[in-house]
Amino acid sequence: MNNQLSDRINSLPISETLAMAAKARELKAQGKDIISLSLGEPDFNTPDFIKEAAIQAIHDNYSTYSPVDGYLDLKEAICRKFKRDNNLVYQPNQVVVSTGAKQSIANIAMVLLNPGDEVLLPAPYWVSYSAISILVEATYKEIPSTIETDFKITPEQLEAAITPKTKMIFFNSPNNPSGTVYSEAEYRALAKVLEKYPNIYVLSDEIYEHINYGEPIFSFAAIENMYDRTITVNGVAKAFAMTGWRIGYIGAPDWIAKACNKVQGQITSGANSIAQRATIAALNAPVSKIQYMVDEFKKRRDMVLELLGAIDGFKLNIPGGAFYVFPDISAFFGKEIKGHKIETADNFSMFLLEEANIATVTGDAFGAPNCIRISYAASEDQLREAIKRIKDALS
Repeated sequence: MNNQLSDRINSLPISETLAMAAKARELKAQGKDIISLSLGEPDFNTPDFIKEAAIQAIHDNYSTYSPVDGYLDLKEAICRKFKRDNNLVYQPNQVVVSTGAKQSIANIAMVLLNPGDEVLLPAPYWVSYSAISILVEATYKEIPSTIETDFKITPEQLEAAITPKTKMIFFNSPNNPSGTVYSEAEYRALAKVLEKYPNIYVLSDEIYEHINYGEPIFSFAAIENMYDRTITVNGVAKAFAMTGWRIGYIGAPDWIAKACNKVQGQITSGANSIAQRATIAALNAPVSKIQYMVDEFKKRRDMVLELLGAIDGFKLNIPGGAFYVFPDISAFFGKEIKGHKIETADNFSMFLLEEANIATVTGDAFGAPNCIRISYAASEDQLREAIKRIKDALS
C-alpha cells in the first residue's frame, strides 16, 4: 500500500534527543557499556513529600476526570508560585494545566499560529520548538548565536529578523541546550524592539528556572508592557525530578488561556489527577526544599567544565543554569580520527557513541551546528568515566 500519511507528519522530524536515547538503549541491550548523557532528565528521585501527597490523593479517591484546565486549588497554587517566584500576578482563569510543558507549548502554537505565520527561534533552542512550528504549518526562522556571545542574541539581531509574517518568538532561560541565562537588562533590551511590533507574541519557557547557579532569574512577562503579549510556560519535571508525572502549566492573557483550554478539551482533556494533587505539594513548598539537587548539579557542572576544559578542541562557556554543557567542537571538523571522518557535529556525536560508548546529542538538532549537548544529570562517577572515555577516544 502506498504511504497515505499526511504531509504534516511526513514533514515532521523525529526528536534527536529521544532518537539518541533510543539508540543508546538499543546498544545497551546488545551488551555494550553505554553511558548516556543525552536525555534532559534529573537522576534524582521525586522528593518524598511529593510522593506522599500523591499517595494521599489515591486514598482520597482522586480517580475521576479533572477539569480540562486543572483543579482549581492547583491553579491557585500556581498563581501563588508565579507571584512568589516571578513577581507575576495571574488569576486562576489565566492558568491552564497540561500533560507536560511540551503540551502547553503545542497548545499555544495551535491557538495562535496560522499556516504561514513565522516563529522566531533564538538559537540554540529546544528541539521541539521547531517541530511544533512545523506541525501547526507555521514557518520558523533561527536567530543564530555563538559560544563567544554566551549563546545570546542581540536586540539588533532581533530587529533584523522580524518580517511582516512574524507572529511569535520563543525565549527559553535558563536555556536548553546551552544553560544560558538572560539577565533582566538583556530581556528589557529585547523587549524594547518588540514594543514596536504589537502583533508579535512571546512564549517564555521557564521550565529550568529553579536550576540556576546564582544568576537572578527574570520572567519576560514581568516587563510591564509585555505582560499582555507573553505566555509563561513552566512545569515540575526538571526542578522537582518529576519528568514522568507529566505536569506543565501556563500563565497567559485570559483569552489565550481560554483557547488553550478549548483545544486541550478535544485532545487530552485534564492532566493526570494524582499528579496534579502531587504538584500542589511541590509548588506550595519553599524552593529551599529542592536546593540539595541544585547544589549537586552545580558541583557536577564545575567538575565537567574542568575535565572537558583539559581536552584540546573543546571550547566552553560557563552555563548559568539547567544541567547541560554545550561545547563548541568545530575544531575537530575536517579531521579523521580512528577512521571516522569528522565533518559535522552529527559525525562527532556518532564517533563518541561508536568509539567511546558515550551518548550525546548533536547541536544540529538545536540550531547550533558547531556544538554538541552533554547532560550532566548523571552521577559523578559516570561523568568522570564518560569524559575519560572521550579524552581517550580523541587521543
